[in-house]
Amino acid sequence: MTEASRESGGPGPATALDDDADVTRPMRADAARNHQKILDAAEEIFALDGVAVPIDLIAERAGVGIGTLYRHFPTKESLYEAIVSTRLSQLLVRADEYARDADPGSALCAFLREFATQAAAKQDLFDALNQSGIDFKSKFSDLVETLMARIDLLRQRAVEAGAIRADVATADIINLVVGSCHAAGHSGIDAEGLQRLVGIVIAGLRPVHSA
Repeated sequence: MTEASRESGGPGPATALDDDADVTRPMRADAARNHQKILDAAEEIFALDGVAVPIDLIAERAGVGIGTLYRHFPTKESLYEAIVSTRLSQLLVRADEYARDADPGSALCAFLREFATQAAAKQDLFDALNQSGIDFKSKFSDLVETLMARIDLLRQRAVEAGAIRADVATADIINLVVGSCHAAGHSGIDAEGLQRLVGIVIAGLRPVHSA
C-alpha cells in the first residue's frame, strides 16, 4: 500500500490529491501530524538555508512523500503563509491565557518575555521569509491587529492595577521588545542576555514614585 492510500484510508493510486482527508472535513490525526511535521521541517530549513530550497528537501526532512506535502501546501507561498499564521495564532492564544491571570502586572511581563523568546528564536526564519518578496504585513494585517489589541488589553489591565506607567503605548512596548530581539541577534547575545534586555524594558515600564 502506498503512503497516499494509507492516509486516505483505502487502496488506490497515489496522487497529490488523495493522500489526506478532504480539505472540507476535519483533519484526521495522521494528517494533522503530517501537517505539523511539514511546518516544523519548513521552519528549520528556511531559517538555515533560506526560502529557495527545493520543496522536496522539506518533504524529506519531514519524513513524508512529496504528494502529502503538496496536499497540505499546494504552493511554497501557502507554506510560508501557514508558518506565519501559526506563529501569530499561537501568540494570540497565549495572550488570551495571560489576560485571565489574576496578577495583571506579572501577566504582562510574562507575556513580553515569552514574546521576546518566540521572536528571537524565529528571527532567522522571518528574515528569510521577508526575502521571499511576499508582503506579510499586509497579508496578515488582521491577525497582527488582533494580536496588538490583545497585548493592549494586557497593558490596560496592568495600568489599572498600578503595575506599569500609564503614559506608555502598546506600540512603544512592542517596539522596545522587538528592538531588544534585533540587538541580541546582531550582537550574538544568548537567550539569557536577551531576557536581561527585556527585564530592563520591563523595569522602565514600572511607575515612577515620588520621593
